[in-house]
Amino acid sequence: MKEKINEEYIRQLVGMNLRRLRSLQNMSQLALSVNSGVAHNFINGVENFKKGLSAKTLAKLSAALKVEPYQFFLPENMADNRIHLYVNDFNDSLQKMVKDLTAQYIPSERKKRR
Repeated sequence: MKEKINEEYIRQLVGMNLRRLRSLQNMSQLALSVNSGVAHNFINGVENFKKGLSAKTLAKLSAALKVEPYQFFLPENMADNRIHLYVNDFNDSLQKMVKDLTAQYIPSERKKRR
C-alpha cells in the first residue's frame, strides 16, 4: 500500500482508472458523457487529475461503463496487464469445465439423430 494516501493520490488513481476503463471499451470521453449524463469537460478534468468524483457521479460512470465502482480504485499494479493473465486463466478453466459438463449431460446432435 502507498505510504501517503491523500486527496491527490486518490484523484490520480480514479483518473487513471477512468481513462483505462473507458479505453478498454474504445469509448471516447464524449461518448461516455452522452451515456452517463456527466459533462464532457468534467470527465476530462477527472482523467487529468483536476476533479474529484462524488458517489453519485461515480455511480453514473460505473453504470455507463458497466463496471463495478471498486474498479476505479485499483492500484496501478492491479490494473495493469498482469491481472489479465489470471483472468484469462480463470476464463479458460471455466470454458473447459462448461464444455466438459455439456458433453457429459447434454447429448450431442449426432446422438439425437441415431
